[in-house]
Amino acid sequence: MVSNLLEADVETVLDAAFAGGDEELLIVDPSAETIVSLIEAAVDRDDLPELSMLADERTLKDVMDDFLVASKAADLVADGALSLRILGGDVDNALFVSPSQVVVLVSSGDEVAALSTDDSAFVDAVFETHSEAFENAEEFGLRTPAISRVRETLAAEIDEETRDDFDAVLASLNAARGDTGLDEVTVSLLVAAKNDVLLYDISKWGEDVGIASKATFSRTKTRLEDMGIIDTEKVPIDVGRPRLRLKLGDERLHGVDADELAGVVDDLMA
Repeated sequence: MVSNLLEADVETVLDAAFAGGDEELLIVDPSAETIVSLIEAAVDRDDLPELSMLADERTLKDVMDDFLVASKAADLVADGALSLRILGGDVDNALFVSPSQVVVLVSSGDEVAALSTDDSAFVDAVFETHSEAFENAEEFGLRTPAISRVRETLAAEIDEETRDDFDAVLASLNAARGDTGLDEVTVSLLVAAKNDVLLYDISKWGEDVGIASKATFSRTKTRLEDMGIIDTEKVPIDVGRPRLRLKLGDERLHGVDADELAGVVDDLMA
């Protein structure tokens, strides 16, 4: 049987095409937008099959440059819900392949069109071909830490208030995706400054959890300090050089709720 699907987004195509209860779904040569949609769908739902993704290396790298997406993908990988491997050759169209169905996905603007079939002989051949390609493909090395580990360690090693502010800022960035230039190091420093955390503590946490090196935290701190967004005060210690306590600098940031912090900072950086 062959059927045509014309849906508004990838997740709706998933609902329409894979409602049959397959336990495995192989995604071949997805676009960047499809990868993001699949990760968001998999994070928010528990009724999708295990996802095996065979994608262009450059596309994967570009998508995983976004901490919000990559940290969610890392959670899925850690949970065994997602596997990422590098596509070795060209594919004519993006494919969703399960043991019971094949869907060819074509994106056009804001719409997604799909042609699906459950013809058993064809599905078996396609699934076998691409499953073999996946097994022989190189694994994609995802270096971003899982968002659950980031949150857990931030609460444990800094404090829960800073973790809660971190969550609020990330949620606001997710809602305004593409409209802000704040990265994960900047966000970490901002919420640390909002909560009067020592630079040493936040940068050590960031390096230990895998967000960035202490040197990157230090460089970003200097840049934000030069812009007047954060400030520092010296805190004497018993041995060695004084440590720096982070503070919010510009008075327009004082008293701002965490979910509005990124927007105000983004305006100040413009």
